Amino acid sequence: MKRKICYSDLPLITKDPLKNVHDLIEYGADKVELLMDGEKWDDMEKSFKKLSSKLKELPIGYTIHPPAWDINLTSENKAIREASFLEYKKAIEFAGMIQASHVVIHPGFCFSPVFDKHLAKQRAEDYINQLCEFAKPLNVKLAIENVGYNGSSIFTQDEFISFLENIHDTAGYLLDIGHANLNGWDIPQIMKQTKDRLIALHVHDNNGTGDDHLPIGEGTVPWQEIFKTIHEQSIDCQLILEYAPGTPLEKLHEGKEILLKELSTE
Repeated sequence: MKRKICYSDLPLITKDPLKNVHDLIEYGADKVELLMDGEKWDDMEKSFKKLSSKLKELPIGYTIHPPAWDINLTSENKAIREASFLEYKKAIEFAGMIQASHVVIHPGFCFSPVFDKHLAKQRAEDYINQLCEFAKPLNVKLAIENVGYNGSSIFTQDEFISFLENIHDTAGYLLDIGHANLNGWDIPQIMKQTKDRLIALHVHDNNGTGDDHLPIGEGTVPWQEIFKTIHEQSIDCQLILEYAPGTPLEKLHEGKEILLKELSTE
């Protein structure tokens, strides 16, 4: 069976979401991950009904990425934590309206070594379990992403792998390949150990020094090992090309062709 490849609209961030979807379809998207950041989303609640109606008219599926900047479920500031939680709830509500398959959840960041990562992980667990309760009746999955690098991740590799043990099964894993590469994690090993709850992969590259969101093959990510693991472990999760703002859309189409060629089962 031919895989359906999802494109994040991150390359088109700050532009009109509906036009973004049309443009990504033109370049071969089977599914689109809508990133709800930028001024076009400022009045999101007011636009949900109209936008969801227009999105559902298009021959494509969706995933949702809530605001990624300035959001931190494990912030040391309670007001920021609570605002982040509410923004996630809005994103889940919108996902239900457009039958999106999942919503990406960043479990949080620890931006200073003086802060307690054990407390951060507990906050993340508490908030995500609450979000699961909200998402379940809407038939929306929550995809928990590995985020943070240069010490800001609240997880080690093993802690990320075990994080969902006490989380409702409405949640699964989203393994961001670029973030894992930045942290020196063993990407094939993570895939093997999370495959039963692996919802998606964020597919992008970097050189191990910055979160560059480069196209496949332009950095140091061990792609052949990853493709081999997907084959050997029969991993059937959503593949999401998440390239940097301003990336030419032709690169997304090229990325799709690489994935289809490397992961063909024919």
